[in-house]
Amino acid sequence: MIDGYINLQLFADDSKTEKATPKRREDARKKGQVLYSREMASALVLVAVFLGAKLLGGQAYYEMASYAKKVFAEYLGTNMLSINELMKMFTECLFVFLKAAVPVFGIATVIGLVAGYSQVGFLFTTEGISMRFNRINPISGFRRIFSSKALVELIKSALKITVIGYTAYRYLKGEAGNILQLMSLSTAGILTYIANLILNVAFRICIALILLGLLDYLYQWWEYEKSLRMSKQEVKEEFKQIEGNPEIKSRIKQKQRQISMRRMMQEVPKADVVITNPTHYAVAIKYDAEVSDAPVVLAKGQDYIALRIRKAAEENNVEIVENKPLAKALYETVDVGEAIPPELYEAVAEVLAFVYTLKGKGPA
Repeated sequence: MIDGYINLQLFADDSKTEKATPKRREDARKKGQVLYSREMASALVLVAVFLGAKLLGGQAYYEMASYAKKVFAEYLGTNMLSINELMKMFTECLFVFLKAAVPVFGIATVIGLVAGYSQVGFLFTTEGISMRFNRINPISGFRRIFSSKALVELIKSALKITVIGYTAYRYLKGEAGNILQLMSLSTAGILTYIANLILNVAFRICIALILLGLLDYLYQWWEYEKSLRMSKQEVKEEFKQIEGNPEIKSRIKQKQRQISMRRMMQEVPKADVVITNPTHYAVAIKYDAEVSDAPVVLAKGQDYIALRIRKAAEENNVEIVENKPLAKALYETVDVGEAIPPELYEAVAEVLAFVYTLKGKGPA
């Protein structure tokens, strides 16, 4: 308080308790701030790698073993290899390796893209690679190292190592008896058993990592929603900003006009008569003695809208009567949904009487 002046901002509630508005979410997305769990994506990619290895590993092993026999028989059986033979052997070896590895890594790549797209959708932004001087600020760097986010990442890493170690230990402990009997197997049998052992351990680890990924996704969702929360003042300021935007105002008014037009055109089939100018004005009138003491204007329009009213009337067998002065007077003096003024009673009554005579009925 200074000289009797009280700063009311001291009593303002700046806590971020409000959910993010659609505009806030859209702005955050443009900046690359999206809900994404790396742990979940990594776990799914690992599952894809080991699943691909299990499904395609047999064929890959057969092709690599066949090529190894070829190398020993054709290349290493000679005393000296020429440069051309070395290049040929290297090219063939690379081709065999790619033939075995590409399908597995192809599956992993597809799963990785699907995992990313399912969480984020399509998003292209340069915000993440833009130059920010606070990133090279040592003080900011120390704050990031000792922040709560860094602590959470440390806990996640420790938990991941613990889960992986325990899962591998538990499975290998159960296989201890079989491992001791490997000496009685052939070399091919030992290699087959070790390969299956590795894949089985890997699958169990992947399942554990997926469960950790689900927990991480829930945490990331909570953290993401928390980071987007707004204070009441921010919500008010954003609302004022949106309301003051001429483009948004124009869009809102256009939408309101479209809704009003659609509602008005839906009322035309209920009219008793449409009075026209004949092309400049069109006014649809309905008289129901139980609802109103005077006829009511259901729809009105000029030029293109008048043409649409006439067309709707023709499609729904509503009588169209040409009366230039009356149509213009109704258009200029009566709004949609209002009853006609007393000075137009006689003129409108004559038109309605004419229409009722044509239809052979009285007023509703």
